[in-house]
Amino acid sequence: MNIKPVLNNKASENWTIVIKPKSGLLNLNLKDLWKFRDLIKMFIRRDFVTFYKQTILGPLWFVIQPLFTAGMFTFIFGKVANITTDSIPHMLFYMAGVVNWTYFSDCLTKTSDTFIENAGVFGKVYFPRLTVPVSVVFSNMIRYFIQFSIFLIVYFIYMNNGVELNPNWMVLLTPVLLVYLALMSLGFGIWISSLTTKYRDLRFAFPFFVQLWMYASPVVYPLSLIPEQYKIIIALNPIVPVIEIFRMAYFGVGTVNPQLIFMSLSLTAFILVTGIILFNRIEKTFMDTV
Repeated sequence: MNIKPVLNNKASENWTIVIKPKSGLLNLNLKDLWKFRDLIKMFIRRDFVTFYKQTILGPLWFVIQPLFTAGMFTFIFGKVANITTDSIPHMLFYMAGVVNWTYFSDCLTKTSDTFIENAGVFGKVYFPRLTVPVSVVFSNMIRYFIQFSIFLIVYFIYMNNGVELNPNWMVLLTPVLLVYLALMSLGFGIWISSLTTKYRDLRFAFPFFVQLWMYASPVVYPLSLIPEQYKIIIALNPIVPVIEIFRMAYFGVGTVNPQLIFMSLSLTAFILVTGIILFNRIEKTFMDTV
């Protein structure tokens, strides 16, 4: 009987995926995100389907939430507190803020739990960890499109009733604003998710912080109410230009300041880049602390 030796020929190996240690903090392996796009699709489907699976109204909550929130703001801030809306109908003014803020806050809250909520999966199987927060950003876009459609329906009802709303060419920037919100929420979310692996107190304090953040944003009031000397502080809030540009686009009323826009873009870019660096660093050792 002849036994032929098995040669260790590297040329005969046919690996589909090679897992290597990351050579740098900014080495995200974005090609892997594309290779695992089916996994991202699965996460998107999971988030969208299972979130309302055991509810009676199901996806109707996507419609109810912005209408109910805008109606509550109209009563409390518009009727009781009598806060100006720059001559914009109260319901439309608040819906414009709520639709954009809801998308940002939902993405931010869900991505902030990336490591803790998925520790069991991360410890058992390899896949690019960034697929989870990326899928959250995309799955919430479905919700955004539904709520934005409700905003447009209410918008055209007011317009059909003779209300002067003055839309302009800036409505074409709506997709750009959505992408900007997605990148902003992703950057802040992976920052918080990286920190909460070690500092669990942040997980309990974060919802309170998000609530305060909303009132520090022009969701229930126009930026024109803020005194000029405090606008430099408002500029540190990167979501402010998004809401103001959105209102300027659809209502012709808003504060679009190039300086605020530049500062917002710079801050978001800084948070996104440093968030990626921190995410990469924590990813290597988070199983030891979670």
